[in-house]
Amino acid sequence: MGLGNTILTDDGVGIYVAREIRNRLKNRTVQIQEAAVGGLELLNCIAGFSKVILIDAVMTGQHRIGTLLKLKPEDFEGGSATARHQIGLHEALLLGRKLGMDLPETLIIYGIEVKDILTFGETCTPEVNASIPEVAEKIIQNEF
Repeated sequence: MGLGNTILTDDGVGIYVAREIRNRLKNRTVQIQEAAVGGLELLNCIAGFSKVILIDAVMTGQHRIGTLLKLKPEDFEGGSATARHQIGLHEALLLGRKLGMDLPETLIIYGIEVKDILTFGETCTPEVNASIPEVAEKIIQNEF
């Protein structure tokens, strides 16, 4: 599942990578989806699947732009429930499990280090855009 917002420059990279994977992947039993949600809303998107791969933009400032990072839900702890992106993924998953939701046994998270998630634009910055084919191929090789 590619996550992001395709009108905010690099924030759409998760969706663009998911589209690239869809174009390359020959395994038709795999569902490729896109979502512009986070926090608690994301639980509805992943419920009912045994394995989910999330792909999203991250901005740590600690890696070269375009770097692919493999993350865990615990890496997204903290936040406030007042805004949909402010509750951490880890907390949302804990709550969903406590509520008895049918959440994936396996959750793999890939983040792509990005440069700009605030500027309106329907394409990624050149550095992030150039990384999309390589990032998609790495995810395919590791997960499919």
